[in-house]
Amino acid sequence: MSDLLLDINLQQVPDAYLAGAWRVAHRVINRADPASFLAQATSLLLSDVLLELQSPTLSEIGSWAVQRDELLNRPYLSLNFPTEEMRALVTRLRRTTDGARSQLNLYFSSGLEMQLDRP
Repeated sequence: MSDLLLDINLQQVPDAYLAGAWRVAHRVINRADPASFLAQATSLLLSDVLLELQSPTLSEIGSWAVQRDELLNRPYLSLNFPTEEMRALVTRLRRTTDGARSQLNLYFSSGLEMQLDRP
């Protein structure tokens, strides 16, 4: 098995490639609220339509969906929690050839950037 991660074409990526259990590997807060539950997240579980976000202090349940812009067909993740809705542009998706490992980069309108890993 190769650990080489290959870039996936975001305009043609199947939505199912974004589902799964993701660990937050790196984040850049920028102008986002560092106290927000998303900025403190340690993992995200994207299964079917269910979204579970874990942080050191709480667990939040919501729903998610993939949306695409009409012009370039870029994927966005729409994350819906009982208290908040947010949208993140998928800026990069990388996978091993066998799909065993993946890396997902998200950019939120709040300025928060996240790199997620799926071992």
